[in-house]
Amino acid sequence: MSSPKRRLLVTSALPYANGQIHIGHLVEYVQTDIWVRFQRMRGHEVHYVGADDTHGTPIMLRAEKEGLTPKELIANVWKEHKRDFDDFLISFDNYYTTDSPENEKLSQSIYLKLRDAGLIEMRSIEQAYDPVKEMFLPDRFIKGECPKCGAKDQYGDSCEKCGATYSPTDLKNPFSVVSGATPIKKVSDHYFFKLSDPRCETFLREWTQVKTPLQPEARNKMKEWVGQPGESKLGDWDISRDAPYFGFEIPDAPGKYFYVWLDAPIGYYASFLNYCQAKGMNFEEWVRPDTRTEQYHFIGKDILYFHTLFWPATLHFAGYRTPTNVFAHGFLTVDGEKMSKSRGTLISAHSVIESGFNPEWFRYYFATKLNDSMEDLDLNLQDFVARVNSDLLGKYINIASRSAGFLVKRFGGVVSDAAMNNPLLTDIASVSEKIAELYEAREYAKALRTIMELADKVNAFVDENKPWEIAKDPERESDLQRVCSVTLEAFRLLSLYLKPVLPQVTAEVEDFLSVPAMSWNDVKAPLSSQNPIKVYKHLMTRVETAQIETLLAANL
Repeated sequence: MSSPKRRLLVTSALPYANGQIHIGHLVEYVQTDIWVRFQRMRGHEVHYVGADDTHGTPIMLRAEKEGLTPKELIANVWKEHKRDFDDFLISFDNYYTTDSPENEKLSQSIYLKLRDAGLIEMRSIEQAYDPVKEMFLPDRFIKGECPKCGAKDQYGDSCEKCGATYSPTDLKNPFSVVSGATPIKKVSDHYFFKLSDPRCETFLREWTQVKTPLQPEARNKMKEWVGQPGESKLGDWDISRDAPYFGFEIPDAPGKYFYVWLDAPIGYYASFLNYCQAKGMNFEEWVRPDTRTEQYHFIGKDILYFHTLFWPATLHFAGYRTPTNVFAHGFLTVDGEKMSKSRGTLISAHSVIESGFNPEWFRYYFATKLNDSMEDLDLNLQDFVARVNSDLLGKYINIASRSAGFLVKRFGGVVSDAAMNNPLLTDIASVSEKIAELYEAREYAKALRTIMELADKVNAFVDENKPWEIAKDPERESDLQRVCSVTLEAFRLLSLYLKPVLPQVTAEVEDFLSVPAMSWNDVKAPLSSQNPIKVYKHLMTRVETAQIETLLAANL
């Protein structure tokens, strides 16, 4: 049963242009990409956009250290990030940068609308200042001795040894990470978005608790912040930074720049605007408050606060539509522990490719762990090897290799049309809507479990009918063609179901089976004698344990 055509704008969180893409990042992009590819297979209009998050003090200082301008640095990083996303088959329609003319124009326009609505306020605040570098210092650029346990060389916001949190002013013997100088206190005028305004509180209470179907964990967390009337914990948001700073200057405020967290989410819209301009689409039609389009953000749970409080409030009071929903996922651990550079488990995306791994192995494994909750997921490296080899090679790919040869050699690749009415095929096809519902709900683990259960049934069918035995009897030619035809049509259906997860393999399957690119409705379009299959070529290799050792060594 086909569903009405939908129009969806989808984003993943913007990676910061100050480091590599690692496998922890990839969990999110794979999760989003599977959902996007599924929606495209359903026939919906889907646009998936992203960008590098490029502004802020860390970018400015790293560029200076490397003898580059910030723009040169972010251009280099963009190429690396885009390469990694392409390697892992992340199907962005547009991958852009937040340091763009579109983003500058949108950020300034949105700011002015918020200011005109009475939601921007200027206040004088006291901050740590580096007298040598002549710049205000973010918390993470101040170090000293922990005020709780005395540990040396701790950052200005938390102690990595005892876990205490504090203000930079609480540090003992503080020093600037940039110059080594002792910070001084200095007053500066900053601009604030008045999130504590009663209008914002009322709107966010409705948006997070009633209007938007947030995940239960997210809704409960936001309830702690928005509270009941008179009980809100929402504080005003400092949206400005002082020069020197790499970012966009605030209108009518020389030497003041937008804090990166203001213009970064607006970068979603800037990327989409850039895409709309290139494609001749009407941007306003997608972002105005009364639009019927849908807008979804996939993010990590660590940035939930920004995406379910600041971002919707910014959009609403600037006259834009608010997100249809925000989907948050948990963190990735490796072998049950936080990713670690010293253990080689802070694994970069590029090292996976350089070490000879098939990116679809990771896409599949992550999908077997992903659901609609915010719980953390673990990459157990031994389980990874066993799961990929068992499911993808032993159960799925094995089906094609067991039957294709007979059909090509004995029947010229022609399937039996009469065989397409087999009860096994009816059974597999009948599950299509159940699997579709699981993909839609981001319950990928359940979807793949269902698909692998079907693969078990197909393998049981092959084991029961033994085409290798039938092939020995010249009088059973029609039986052999029937069994092989049923097997390969079952393989086609399984491939269709796996296509959002394994786009590269399924493209090869489509070529091998001589079928056009499969949509979800092609459940009802079985193999035909009019389109003989081609000679089978191996579709995927096994993971070897030695490859894991190579990968870990590459990340030490």
